[in-house]
Amino acid sequence: MSTQSEQVLENKLVEQLQSIGYAKVSIPDEAALLANLKTQLEIHNNITFTANEFERVLNILSKGSVFEKAKTLREKQHIVRDNGDNLYFEFLNTEHWCQNQYQVTNQVTMEGSYKNRYDVTLLINGLPLVQIELKRRGLEMKEAFNQINRYQKHSFGSGRGLFHYVQLFVISNGVDTKYFSNFGIHKQEYLQTFHWTDENNNPYNNILKGFADSFLEPCQLSKLICKYIVLNETDKRLMVLRPYQYYAVEKIIKKVTENEILNGYKVEKNGYIWHTTGSGKTLTSFKASQILSKIPAIKKVVFVVDRKDLDYQTNQEYDKFRKGCVSSAENTSQLIKKFNDPNVKIIVTTIQKLNNAISGKHLYKMKGMQDQRMVFIFDECHRSQFGSTHQAIVNYFSNIQLFGFTGTPILEQNSDGMKTTASLFGNCLHKYVITDAIKDDNVLKFSIEYIRTFKQKEHIIDLKVEEINEAEVFESPERKNAIVDYIIKYHDLKTQSRKFCAMMCVQDIDAVIQYYELFKQKKQNGEHNLKIATIFSYAQNEDEVDYQTKALAMAAEPSSEYVPSPHRRELLETYVEDFNKMFGMAESIKDTQGYYNYYNTIAKKSKNNETDILLVANMFLTGFDSKYVNTLYVDKNLKYHGLIQTFSRTNRILDKNKTQGNIVSFRNLKENTDEAIALFSNKEAIAEILLEPYEAYVDKFNEAVQKLLEIAPSEDAVDSLYTEDEKLQFVYAFRALMRLNKKMGHFTEFSWKDLDMCENDFAEYTSKYMKLKDSINVKSSTEKASILNDIDFELELLKRDTINVSYIIELLAIFKSKHSEKDKKNIEDDISRLLKSEVTLRSKRELIEKFIQDNLPQIEDSDTIPQEFEKFWTEQQQKAFETFVKEENLSSEKTQKLIEDYLYAERKPLRDELLGLIEGDKPSVLKRKSIGDRILQKVVNFVETFINGMDG
Repeated sequence: MSTQSEQVLENKLVEQLQSIGYAKVSIPDEAALLANLKTQLEIHNNITFTANEFERVLNILSKGSVFEKAKTLREKQHIVRDNGDNLYFEFLNTEHWCQNQYQVTNQVTMEGSYKNRYDVTLLINGLPLVQIELKRRGLEMKEAFNQINRYQKHSFGSGRGLFHYVQLFVISNGVDTKYFSNFGIHKQEYLQTFHWTDENNNPYNNILKGFADSFLEPCQLSKLICKYIVLNETDKRLMVLRPYQYYAVEKIIKKVTENEILNGYKVEKNGYIWHTTGSGKTLTSFKASQILSKIPAIKKVVFVVDRKDLDYQTNQEYDKFRKGCVSSAENTSQLIKKFNDPNVKIIVTTIQKLNNAISGKHLYKMKGMQDQRMVFIFDECHRSQFGSTHQAIVNYFSNIQLFGFTGTPILEQNSDGMKTTASLFGNCLHKYVITDAIKDDNVLKFSIEYIRTFKQKEHIIDLKVEEINEAEVFESPERKNAIVDYIIKYHDLKTQSRKFCAMMCVQDIDAVIQYYELFKQKKQNGEHNLKIATIFSYAQNEDEVDYQTKALAMAAEPSSEYVPSPHRRELLETYVEDFNKMFGMAESIKDTQGYYNYYNTIAKKSKNNETDILLVANMFLTGFDSKYVNTLYVDKNLKYHGLIQTFSRTNRILDKNKTQGNIVSFRNLKENTDEAIALFSNKEAIAEILLEPYEAYVDKFNEAVQKLLEIAPSEDAVDSLYTEDEKLQFVYAFRALMRLNKKMGHFTEFSWKDLDMCENDFAEYTSKYMKLKDSINVKSSTEKASILNDIDFELELLKRDTINVSYIIELLAIFKSKHSEKDKKNIEDDISRLLKSEVTLRSKRELIEKFIQDNLPQIEDSDTIPQEFEKFWTEQQQKAFETFVKEENLSSEKTQKLIEDYLYAERKPLRDELLGLIEGDKPSVLKRKSIGDRILQKVVNFVETFINGMDG
């Protein structure tokens, strides 16, 4: 089949656009464009302009930059008519977006510094609002992109500058199609071009088969222009939403408009958005808030964050999109005033201030808002809502809907027996998971290195595992010293000679202090000149101790205001002084405001690539976005959502030089990493735990009470427990009670009267439990055997993981060896799903699925899976190679050498080289091109399928 020419593609596209509602019009030059504009504006506004009046209209249109013209397009207009009357009109009906006039034209010629002729132009009410540039199949899309950039410089601003009104550009070679907004004078990166998709993130790549009907359909296109282009007031540029952002906002709007009258709070009328970290949730939530605030029935839209710094950050981001659109409050009193001000439509607040506003002495001040129709949007809803505050909000306000945004929802697998995101926010309304984002080049892949930091000497195996003090090993100064030396040695390599910067997350605040002191001492010794900055806080334990460690490992951020503990203040003050000397600043943490100012300053410095390493325990591991962070050093136990959130600090797109997020892990987190990636790339993950009826939990609780009373018949009896085993039995028994109580507390019918233990006794036992648990922890820690003298502290690269074929097969082997037969089908589906979503694996998917279906069931020893797969792959590769050379009558030896040269030189072979592979008669002159192109494509496909992306 011959390559489709640009002209054929252009003609077919124009025909298709006519069939979906565009009127074809011939506009060869600017004179015809102006004449058509006058006619279309008259039709749209049901008026007639005189020549002088239309000149006044053109004067309005000709003023300003691309950004200012975008505002002009959306505003109501006014001129004085020739007879002195006032005339009001519009260029675009943004409220009823389907009620506009639609035309298509092609080959418009404009002459500026150069004469340019544009491919296909879509006119709305006569103004060119969408420009489509086409290239023939086989050519790179970037050629069309570069062509538009040339037009921006050479001719879009010529004449009356009407092509500055283009809101969206579309580029296509027929089989691949992307869109992007008009950045005007700002540099446009190819990374800022997007594919349009359906609701399930399946792309519409072919402009004639899917894209035109779904994206360019007149009403749909008008809606995108009128509702889903954000005018960024700070950068003075247009930002169009990506498809997953569009579908998420549409789902939220639909949920609200369907339930304008709620008749009481019901969780099923809520919903949450699962969009992976780094996919632009702030822009999505802003657009949702903005549209919701314009619905007359909605009195307030309240955007809730769980940290003070995110309150400030969200306000800054929203203000960028539209100045003054959002109202924030410094304290609870201000927040209450904002709630009671009918002119304030969008509020951004912390969950702490919101909780204060609806409790205690403030209750009566909020009384007027209690029954008002409002929408609450929660940022990072996987962590902010797992407490009593959620219940307080839904109990106080009677006429609200809740929507959550998260990149890592709490699902059944990572819930640890707690409430899932779905149980608090209702169904997931839209999903865009991490593999979707990687596939679309919206976030970077992770390259993960696991560094072994110590070796045990052989005789240690004589000690039982439970007798070894592992914490002592991980916290030893020798190990930390070796890690610091490793970072100093390789930091410039990881950050490309400090074009980028790094973060380092460590187990706790004590570890932050130890690492900082090591870096500081080595800097004073002249061993490095890295700029290390740190900040830490120490929040008092407010949650149940039993869950504290797990919560930090998974959520990676304590939900508390940042108030430093007094006994660490002196050290932090010293580190702030180091910071001041390094940057010529005058920061101080003498009070809470000073501490918060330092927090913002250190965040700004790190965002702008002015620090080399930001050293933290929990802070900045969620909600902190810097495109310059490309490396994360990890000496901290992480799992599930905490792991993905933390790793994702590195995966923001910047430019062609930032190709991946580097994760350097000094702990063996491979199993946790594999589980987290599998969970959060699985769109079919179970979102909700099927809770048993309340009565079943009552029975379980009362049974657990009897077991507890057998160990300790009263609270005082706990003090009489003597042996370690007796104390541990009590801890385990009461822990079971605590967990059951936590689950039961979510039922509306919960009552202590149903239980065999009263609330007061439960509280007394809780106090005994907390005291006993701490003493057991301390004692058991001191009794563990020290093995520090038997450890060699040396750093060695254990493993580097990149998401490719080797990773998938290894994952399959690990999971197969760990799960029972009934789980294997689900695991194989997991692997298959990853194959579908990874761009580099698409060409290999069919063969890998064949291996999973045909070969995997026959393998008994999971350790042999890599070898069996390699054998299978070699056989398939040889078959494909033999078929390929036979079909084209090629020399096997020459073809093999050509492929080797292609891989080595990274240069596609020339046509003469390809034709030289043919044995026997060579093709005629007329057939040389088509046969050469066909052989080249087969060579490229062979390499992509069997060679590229196979190793790390």
